[in-house]
Amino acid sequence: MDNRNPAFLNRLLDVIEFDIVPKTQEGVLKGNKLFGAALIRKDDLSLVLAETNNEMENPLWHGEVHLLKRFYEMPASSRPAIDTLVFIATHEPCSLCLSSITWCGFDNFFFLFSHEDSRDNFAIPHDLRILKEVFTLGPGQYNRENAFWRSFNIAKLVAELPDDQRASLASRALSLSKQYGKLSDVYQSTKANNAIPLN
Repeated sequence: MDNRNPAFLNRLLDVIEFDIVPKTQEGVLKGNKLFGAALIRKDDLSLVLAETNNEMENPLWHGEVHLLKRFYEMPASSRPAIDTLVFIATHEPCSLCLSSITWCGFDNFFFLFSHEDSRDNFAIPHDLRILKEVFTLGPGQYNRENAFWRSFNIAKLVAELPDDQRASLASRALSLSKQYGKLSDVYQSTKANNAIPLN
C-alpha cells in the first residue's frame, strides 16, 4: 500500500464517491449529518463496508463509529483482521471518532476534508470546539502520527503529486467537495427539525 500512489488515491476517492456518498445522500434526507466512512482491504483495496452518520438514531453514531458498529456486527468468521484494513473517513475524525479508531486497533486512517473544512465549508464547528474546550487543543494540534496510528489528509497527498498525476485527482476532489456542499445545504436547511444535541 503506497500512500502516494495515484492509483491508490484514486481508489480512495472511488470509495467516497460511489460507496459512501449514496448512503450519505439517503442519511441526510433523514436528518443526519454528512459524515461517512468505509473500510477497504490493504492488499487488493476491495471494499469491506461503507456507512454514514446515523445520529438521528443515536448521537454517538457518527459516520466512523456507525461504521465500526456495523463492522462488529459482521460474523467474526467473515470479519477481516483490523491490521489488514485501510480506514477511510470523508471528514477528519472528531475526538470521539479518533478514540474509537484507536480503541479498535487501526494503524491508519485517511480523510478528505479537514476539521477546518467541516467548520468553514460545511458549517459544523463542533469538532474544533470540543478539541478546544475539552482538550485545550487548537486546530491540528493533536498528534496525527503517534504510537497507535498514522493519519493522512487525502487532499494534501493529492496536492503533493507531480503535475502530470495531480490534475485528474484534484478535479475529482473538487467535484466531491461540491457534492458535499450540496449535502451540507440540505442538512443545514433541515437541522432545526432534528433532535441531535450538537446539530
